[in-house]
Amino acid sequence: MSPTTAHHSGSSHRGARHRHGALGHVTFLGAGPGDPGLLTLRAVEALARAEVLVADARVYEVVRAHLRAGVDTPLQPADGQPASSAQGSSAPASAGVAVPDAADSAMASAKAGKRVVRAVPGDPGLDAGVAEEMLALASAGIPFEVVPGVAAAVGVPAYAGVPLRDAQGTDVRFVDASGADDRCWTELGVSDATAVISTTLESVGTVAGELVAAGRKPDTPLTVTLAGTTTRQRSWTATLGSVAQTLKAAKVLPSADGGQPVIAVVGERSAAAQREQLAWFESKPLFGWQVLVPRTKEQAASLSDQLSGYGAVPAEVPTIAVEPPRTPQQMERAVKGLVTGRYEWIAFTSVNAVKAVREKFEEYGLDARAFAGIKVAAVGEQTARALVEFGVKPDLVPSGEQSAAGLLEDWPPYDPVFDPIDRVFLPRADIATETLVAGLIELGWEVDDVTAYRTVRASPPPADTREAIKGGGFDAVLFTSSSTVRNLVGIAGKPHNVTVIACIGPATAKTAEEHGLRVDVLSPEPSVHRLAEALAEYGARRRAAAVEAGDAVKRPSEKRPARRRARSS
Repeated sequence: MSPTTAHHSGSSHRGARHRHGALGHVTFLGAGPGDPGLLTLRAVEALARAEVLVADARVYEVVRAHLRAGVDTPLQPADGQPASSAQGSSAPASAGVAVPDAADSAMASAKAGKRVVRAVPGDPGLDAGVAEEMLALASAGIPFEVVPGVAAAVGVPAYAGVPLRDAQGTDVRFVDASGADDRCWTELGVSDATAVISTTLESVGTVAGELVAAGRKPDTPLTVTLAGTTTRQRSWTATLGSVAQTLKAAKVLPSADGGQPVIAVVGERSAAAQREQLAWFESKPLFGWQVLVPRTKEQAASLSDQLSGYGAVPAEVPTIAVEPPRTPQQMERAVKGLVTGRYEWIAFTSVNAVKAVREKFEEYGLDARAFAGIKVAAVGEQTARALVEFGVKPDLVPSGEQSAAGLLEDWPPYDPVFDPIDRVFLPRADIATETLVAGLIELGWEVDDVTAYRTVRASPPPADTREAIKGGGFDAVLFTSSSTVRNLVGIAGKPHNVTVIACIGPATAKTAEEHGLRVDVLSPEPSVHRLAEALAEYGARRRAAAVEAGDAVKRPSEKRPARRRARSS
């Protein structure tokens, strides 16, 4: 049965299933080599429609963001959390061979009339076990389709900066070392083709020996890449004769990592010698940096995306929890006043303030239409976006500094001729400063300064996160306010002295220094995105200095163990 035929029959069966309880449908989906960004559009569509996902833990981590709520994942632990992360998985083709439990789960769910996605690493077409599953489904009369994925043997070299072909049209051969026989090695030995070999870290030396014994020159260049396409990717360039010593010197053998899958690219014209210029992924300014973001996932979404773009691995740890005000009557009166025309302006100084007002609106059965006739101000772009999501377009967003001071710079003075009402509704946190209130009063406005929510110290993060903070497991911490400094130290302890401390402004930096922290990066503007950019610039300078000095490029956290060894010797 061809994939195309299966797809069409799947459509008719899906209709029959809903009418007559017919069989379901299985989509064999290639999840790629590890980077979730390499999923195809077709894969995302299939995941959004899935009723059942059959995938191992590492693949689950790659695809989970695109699943709808309530999807059945029979191979996952009971709490829905995978046993391990996909970060670092760049499995050879054979590593995705279907296990009986997966095949049985997919078959049983399809027979029950479900839309099943059977997700595998890399590309399904390179997985012999998947072919067997397809044959079993065909024999059972269950329709299926195939969504190709980026194969590790193609995606990993691309991320490692190793083009597989040159202008002369080099022949390329793909080999799974676990299934290679003497004939295969002999053919590769006498060939000048570029060989892309799926193997394991501990077997690289053996593979190199097989190729040399078969006729390849010991000085033939190769590149070995571990955890390809993920932010834990590591690559080594050597020759067939020196690779074992190179890996030993890198202190990755022998180790617990020895059995991890790798992709080795072998060949005179594989551009291994040019990798320093072509290694675009591993040369990102914050590549592999574990960066602590003291905010909730919801608050940190765009910031974490920005950090990921710089190659970092963001970890969100909330330091502040938001709770309703102790006495809600003040907020209730203000919202009622807003509806009855008491205010000329309402000023939002945070996303949490927008959320608090929105929740109060929903409690009263109101929506964004209640803002009709009222001017709306937002302290910055993030708060403005929260308002737009609510259905409200702000009338005023600071043109310069995104802060209370910046808002006051653009705020018009009260004019009794043009302003029929002289009052401003200011919903804010219980710990907010008085800067905005004082400034508005000076401009002639009356201000209803209302506590819309309380900020309290969040619960401590898990023990392993606390240990990483205090023990130097994080490469950098972004502090976005003085309260995040105080609260993080309070709930998790003081960051280790190897950790790079980045602060959003002078006040936050002063608080950090008062807590005994060395401030390494100061944002030129009070913006979280400018702060992340400043950290990336710091990382780029650090990397450039190491390269210029001929030193290995190391993350800040990688320096701590070396220092400990030096002290103990």
